[in-house]
Amino acid sequence: MKPSARIASTIDLLARINAGRIPMDNVIRDFMAARRFIGSKDRTSIVERTYRIMRAHARLGWWIAQSGLKDISRVRVLADLVLNEQADEEALEAIFTGEGHDAQPLDAAELSFAESLFGKSIDDGGMPVSVRCECPEWAEEKLKALFGADFESHLAAMIDPAPLDLRVNTIKGNRDEAMESLKKDKVQVQKTQHSPIGLRAEGKPFMSDTKAFKSGLVEIQDEGSQLIGLISGAKPGMRVLDFCAGGGGKTLVLAAMMNNKGNIVAMDNDTRRLEKGKPRYRKAGVHNVETRSLAEEQNRKWLRRQKEAMDVVLVDAPCSSSGTWRRNPDLRWKWYGPSLEEIKTMQSEILDRVADKVKPGGRLIYATCSLFPEENEEQVEAFLSRYPGYRLLPLSKAWEWQGTEPPCADPYLRLFPKDHHTDGFFAAVLIKQ
Repeated sequence: MKPSARIASTIDLLARINAGRIPMDNVIRDFMAARRFIGSKDRTSIVERTYRIMRAHARLGWWIAQSGLKDISRVRVLADLVLNEQADEEALEAIFTGEGHDAQPLDAAELSFAESLFGKSIDDGGMPVSVRCECPEWAEEKLKALFGADFESHLAAMIDPAPLDLRVNTIKGNRDEAMESLKKDKVQVQKTQHSPIGLRAEGKPFMSDTKAFKSGLVEIQDEGSQLIGLISGAKPGMRVLDFCAGGGGKTLVLAAMMNNKGNIVAMDNDTRRLEKGKPRYRKAGVHNVETRSLAEEQNRKWLRRQKEAMDVVLVDAPCSSSGTWRRNPDLRWKWYGPSLEEIKTMQSEILDRVADKVKPGGRLIYATCSLFPEENEEQVEAFLSRYPGYRLLPLSKAWEWQGTEPPCADPYLRLFPKDHHTDGFFAAVLIKQ
């Protein structure tokens, strides 16, 4: 595939993303599935460019607004080529040829726009702070209240791509063994700063080619996500409910903590996502997990009978996912599901639904990948006011690894890309008295 054809495909893909109402990664998956003739290197180039353009959404939009041109995918790609790759007029003529599968030649207005950008970079001193740090208007007030004087630096830390983190499956081995196995496959990793079972890879290696990944010794999982499972207090022999289990990422953390002893019930209202967890459990050597879909009445009845039956209940609640903007830059600019107010109602209802499932002395862990206090601290405070039989366990008391300090101060687990080099996460550990 010629470089110019890759650019034309990027223009087409961006147009589909902007016009659609489904997440960007799903659009990319469907786009590539329908074009199996595109080679792996071409796919990588197209996808990386598409993500780079989305990460610069506000800044590219600012430059286009100065020109008066219509803000369409073709013009965004043009601006990206000049501002991020310093493409000159000759390079642009070789890309926009109109021949074969290439994009149509630039018209006079587009060429004039490109010329106005020559010698400039993507950032400009004239940009408003919110544009420079890619903060959507709907979130600006919330995040300025949260971060104060550090607003710009926190938002800037969420522009670049996230690193590739791995979780070592301690059912199959330890961290040193995983590092040695990965080294043999030429994957360089370092131990994560906070998670005692985490590794951070250098670059973006193809993990599916490694023995450690194929055997289930390691799985891809953000360090912050690992920590949510690790503060649950799950131990061998316990009964554990992972209420919003999805594809089973945190379920696997719990299973390893329990050393396959005891019982984990993975529940979700999305049967298809629950089913995706099953091959992951088999690969990891996990056999103490049962899945129950809330889409089935018999499982809803089962749940109602579990009063004070669980040692640990983990609620990885649906949320705005604002803490994952490094991985999902389109989420800054588009809502694909319920509104924030509807999400907050769902979170409260889920907590109410599981409040009576925890044994006296047991733990309820409430977690999100959101930055916003109204989904986090405020939800916990409201829950404690409704259920005085619960109390908040400070993070320092839930942290069980000697020789290491908790990543943040009491009382909550509060992680930010700028401070902890993880995705944005929140978790509270609640004890039923």
